[in-house]
Amino acid sequence: MSDSAGSLTQSSTEQHPGSGAPAAGANPLSVHINADGRQVWLMLREPRLLRQWHGWDADTLDEEIRSIYFAPSVVEGPDHTSLTVDGGDTFRIKPARDGVEVTIERVEAEPDEITEGWITFLQQLRFALERHPSGTRRTAFFSGEPADGESIIEKLNAEQLQQPGDSYSLNLPNSHELTGSVWFRTDHQLGLTVSGYADHGEGLVIVADAPSLERRSSLAVISTYGLGAHALHSAWESWDSFRQQHYPSSGPLETSKVD
Repeated sequence: MSDSAGSLTQSSTEQHPGSGAPAAGANPLSVHINADGRQVWLMLREPRLLRQWHGWDADTLDEEIRSIYFAPSVVEGPDHTSLTVDGGDTFRIKPARDGVEVTIERVEAEPDEITEGWITFLQQLRFALERHPSGTRRTAFFSGEPADGESIIEKLNAEQLQQPGDSYSLNLPNSHELTGSVWFRTDHQLGLTVSGYADHGEGLVIVADAPSLERRSSLAVISTYGLGAHALHSAWESWDSFRQQHYPSSGPLETSKVD
């Protein structure tokens, strides 16, 4: 897979707060999405729609999308219910009550960083379809090794956040408050909806730790929708302050280009 997915150590819906999030013991590569199969298929086959959920904005995103979803090795199921991407991993789309079930079947059975990447992207797909199906996403991203080896979830004081749909309130530097609800939780990842990260509704933050204890690293993907320049840069500055405080050796915050 691409560097974006491979570097990852990677809604509750308004109607059904926890319906798409993996329950304890459930497959984190399978989610319920309150959408129909055609909508999911378009999100997998239209490059401009793939940009609204796959990965995060980067100079390499378009090439990454082409190499994963449109390489010669990609196989489309004849009934638009399966898609095998470059590398052999397969999306499967099945009808379910109030929507569809989307599952990614990995070629490699053992959990690894690519698996964690797919978990992140699958949840971003669910969020895009359920909350912002026609919105334009702007993102911020960073990854790095913490100075003290602590989990990014611990650094946010978010260890207690477990159940999808539960409300929360957290604070970042510069008096930047995050409020919303838990979107999903797995062993290594936490997804949070964030009030104020969209002009209508909420944005999404996903933080994750590497599954390997041999290399402690963390990342954050911040997705916003329709924010004005002032609100957007205020959010980014707070996350950059968090990054500099806890991940001083990391690269700079990577953000969408804003005209």
